[in-house]
Amino acid sequence: MQLQNQTMEFILLCLTDHQSLKIPLFLLFLAMYGATLVCNSGMIVIIHNDPRLWTPMYFLISQLSFVDVCYSSTVTPKMLVSFVVAKNVISYWGCMAQLYFYTAFGSTEPFLLAAMGYDRYVAICLPLHYTSIMTKKSCMMLASACYVWGFLNASLNTGFMLGLSFCGSTGIQHFFCDYPPLLLISCTETHINRVLLNVSPFLIGMFSTLIILFSYTFIFNSIMRMHSTTGRLRALSTCSSHFTGVTLFYGTVLFMYLQPPGSHSLQQDMVVAVFYTVVISMINPLIYSLRNQDVKKALRMILAKKCSSLDIPCHTSRS
Repeated sequence: MQLQNQTMEFILLCLTDHQSLKIPLFLLFLAMYGATLVCNSGMIVIIHNDPRLWTPMYFLISQLSFVDVCYSSTVTPKMLVSFVVAKNVISYWGCMAQLYFYTAFGSTEPFLLAAMGYDRYVAICLPLHYTSIMTKKSCMMLASACYVWGFLNASLNTGFMLGLSFCGSTGIQHFFCDYPPLLLISCTETHINRVLLNVSPFLIGMFSTLIILFSYTFIFNSIMRMHSTTGRLRALSTCSSHFTGVTLFYGTVLFMYLQPPGSHSLQQDMVVAVFYTVVISMINPLIYSLRNQDVKKALRMILAKKCSSLDIPCHTSRS
C-alpha cells in the first residue's frame, strides 16, 4: 500500500441528485434507521428480560437483532450525511473500516440464519433430543462460530483491499464503501481481489444455503408425516418467520450478485443495496415478533411493569 493512500479521501455518491428529494429522503431513511435501532434493540431487551424467552431459538434471534443493528449502523449514518452536505467525504481509513464491518456483519447474518434453520430442524425433527443437543454451551459455540467466520471473511477481503493503491479519481460510485466500486478506481492489479469477491460470497452462500435447504427438507418431511392437522399448523408456525426472513435476505442478495455485469444500472444497484442494508434490518424484528405470541406476551408484561412503576393506567391489547 502506498503512503498516499493513508491521507487520501473518497467522495461517496448521494442516492439522488435532485435537491427537492434530498430532505424528504433524509427524513424517510432517518425514520427507518430509528425504527431499526428501536425494533432490534427492543427485541434484545424483551428476550433478555423474560426468562420464558431464554431458549436457543430466541437467543439466536437476539443475535440476529444485534447483527442487524451493527450492519445497518455501518452504512446508514454515512448515507444520511450525503443528503445534507454538498460532498460526502470519507477518509481512507474510515472507508476501510466501513468496508470491514459491513463485510463482517453481512457475512455473519447468513451463518446465523443457517444456525436458526438447524435449530428449527432439531426442534421439529428431533424434539425428544432438543434440550440435550441445543444446550446453552452449544448455542454459544454456534453463535460464536457465526461471528468468527464472518469476521475471518472480512479480514481476508479487507486485508487484500489494503494492498491496493488508489490514484486519479477518488469518487466512489456508491453511497458507501463497497468492493466493486473501490476496485474500479484502483490503479493496481485487482485480480486476486476480484477472485475473492466472487469466491467468498459463493462459498458463504452455498454453505449456509445448503444447511437451510437440508434443514427444511427434513422439516417438511416430518410435517407431512404428522397425522394431526393442529400439529402440522403448529410446526409450520414455528418456522414460518424464519423462512420469511431467509427468503427476503437471500432473494435480495441473489438479485444483486447473480446478475451478469452491465445488465443493471448504478441506480438500480444502489436501490437494491438500500434494501438489503437498511430495509431488511428494519423488517427482521417485525417478522420475528408480529406472529409470535411469546414475544407479544413478554412485551405486554414489560409495558405493564413500566406503567405500574410510573403509576400510570395501562391497557395492553391481547391480540
